[in-house]
Amino acid sequence: MRTAAELIEGFEPESELERRLALDPRLLDGLAWGRPREGHPEGSVGRHVADLLARIDEWGESGERRADLRFLALVHDAMKAEVQPWRRRTGENHHAMRARRFAEAYTSDERLLAAIESHDRPFNIWKRMRRTGNPQQGALRDMLEHIPDRDLFMRFVELDASTEGKNPEPLDWLRESL
Repeated sequence: MRTAAELIEGFEPESELERRLALDPRLLDGLAWGRPREGHPEGSVGRHVADLLARIDEWGESGERRADLRFLALVHDAMKAEVQPWRRRTGENHHAMRARRFAEAYTSDERLLAAIESHDRPFNIWKRMRRTGNPQQGALRDMLEHIPDRDLFMRFVELDASTEGKNPEPLDWLRESL
């Protein structure tokens, strides 16, 4: 089995939590998953995570916020490999919910868990708005009611949307809507 450092270029654990995550076989399988696709031209989840960790460094994040963003980056997409493609990708079969369930073994911090679970919701709400012409303010409001730390959530959504291949329109819409 490959190591986290092999799957995430430049990765060095910065905490005991990251050291434990880096040894988890489910996380390692998830980091190895993926190929270049729309929104993720970098390919594997591990390459996407490497991009996010580099961006956290570029942004100069430090302290608890850095640790939180790194945890979110490591876990948020790592359960895509476990999504069952023959089932609808919603609820417990959505990669973000699977990632939340995985993360619950490592933290009970609802700020982090809610951010993982909802990290793709703004994009999905924006897509529905574009498709239907309905502004989706109710869906956005409902999502935000379940986000205990909106600043952390927004920073992570910005981080995840900052990589190559991501459409900036959903992030612009979210900023305007808030």
